[in-house]
Amino acid sequence: MLKKKKLFSLITPIAAASIILAACGASETGTNGSASEDGEGTTTLKVGTDAAYAPFESFDDKGNIVGIDVDVVNAIGEELGVEFEINNVGWDPLFQQLINSEVDLGISAITITEERQETYDFTEPYYEATQLIVTKEESDIESLQDIADKKIGVQMNTTGHFAAQDLQGKTSANIKPYETTPVAIQELINGTVDAVIGDNAVIIEYIKNNPESKLKSIEDDSFEKEYYGLMVKKGNKEVLDILNEGIQKLKESGKLAEITGQEIE
Repeated sequence: MLKKKKLFSLITPIAAASIILAACGASETGTNGSASEDGEGTTTLKVGTDAAYAPFESFDDKGNIVGIDVDVVNAIGEELGVEFEINNVGWDPLFQQLINSEVDLGISAITITEERQETYDFTEPYYEATQLIVTKEESDIESLQDIADKKIGVQMNTTGHFAAQDLQGKTSANIKPYETTPVAIQELINGTVDAVIGDNAVIIEYIKNNPESKLKSIEDDSFEKEYYGLMVKKGNKEVLDILNEGIQKLKESGKLAEITGQEIE
């Protein structure tokens, strides 16, 4: 179990602000997005996430943010003596808050892409993923090409969204973007779309937790492997170095594999 005195997750930005203001002399991250220290020399990093992406981040029945990404940063904190304030800010706002230095890092199963690397910096990969297609059990869809002219649900501005655009074109009216993958899957169940493209772990988790939904997942070799990284503002080397050091220690100890369920170089 993680030491509660070191690490904690906060649900809302209001809660985070209340704790910071209440702690006399507690540190805040500077406007340049660099890590800060409190009066006892403990580094505190503000984390933004979109807690609607189980098993990577979601709310438990007590309102705490939990998941693989949370476990990874908490384990880094245990290794390096770093504290994290984790706030649910939403997917699109997360990227802007990093640019504005409102948070120090983003955790949300974020795929490392060349386009994103133009604006943000990423740690070494901590998870290998791919895309899956999910559709109804009775559907005759068996491959990516089978949905070339079908209505496809995706989470907006994710790898699944980009994969659908590569298949049908960026302006295709058959691509239906939603706020989250579970919402897209619900629209599949409702019959609004014919299939959904999303991250493998998210789709597998959804089907496992909702067996009554009668869905099936489909692998397709057309989907390339992708890698998740912790994301920081471009040029924020101080925070990036802390996170990379932590990830390397977790890899060496085997803790990262224990958390993610996979080995990664």
